[in-house]
Amino acid sequence: MTLPSITTAVVYHSGYGHTKRLAEAVAEGAAASLIAIDAEGNIPESGWETLNAADAIIFGSPTYMGGPSWQFKKFADTSSKPWFEDKLKDKIFGGFTNSASINGDKLNTLQYFVLLAGQHGGLWVSLAIKPANVKASKRDDLNRMGSYIAPMAQSNADAAPDEMSQGDLETARLYGVRVEEIASRFAAPPTA
Repeated sequence: MTLPSITTAVVYHSGYGHTKRLAEAVAEGAAASLIAIDAEGNIPESGWETLNAADAIIFGSPTYMGGPSWQFKKFADTSSKPWFEDKLKDKIFGGFTNSASINGDKLNTLQYFVLLAGQHGGLWVSLAIKPANVKASKRDDLNRMGSYIAPMAQSNADAAPDEMSQGDLETARLYGVRVEEIASRFAAPPTA
C-alpha cells in the first residue's frame, strides 16, 4: 500500500545557527518546508498559511535558561489566534531542541512543545530511537542524549554550527522521517 502524500512544516527559532542545522536535518527527513521564527519572534503571514494547511508540524527551539527561547514563546503565544478556530486541531506534532550543556534542561523545552501541541488538540510523535548509553557509545551515535520524547542535541557554547555532532543531526533527520511516516498513516484512507 502506498501511503498518501502529506505536507509537513518545521517552525523553529535559532539563535546562533545550531538549531537551524537541526531544523534542516528534520526537514530533510520529513520532506518538510521550513518556517524560521525571526529575531523578533515573528513568522510571515505565509508561514501561518503553511501551518494551517500542514498535516504535521514540528517545533524547534534552542533551550535557553531551562525553556524555549522567548522568540519561540512569542510564536506560541501568537498561535492562540489559530487555536480559537481549531486550525491546528488533529494535526501530527513533533519537536526538537539544542543547548550548550549536556543536560541544559532540554527536557523542559520538549515538554513545553508537547503541551503546546496538546493545547492545539494535536497528536505527538515520540523519537523511538533507543539511547546510546553503553561504555562504547560515542559523540556521533544516534540519540546520545537519551531522549524519548523527541531529539535533543548538544552543541558546545564555543562551537560553530558546522561542528555539531553528526549523530545529533542524523537523529534529527530520522525523527523527521518518523514524523512523516506517522502523519502518512493518519492521512491514509480507511480500509474496507
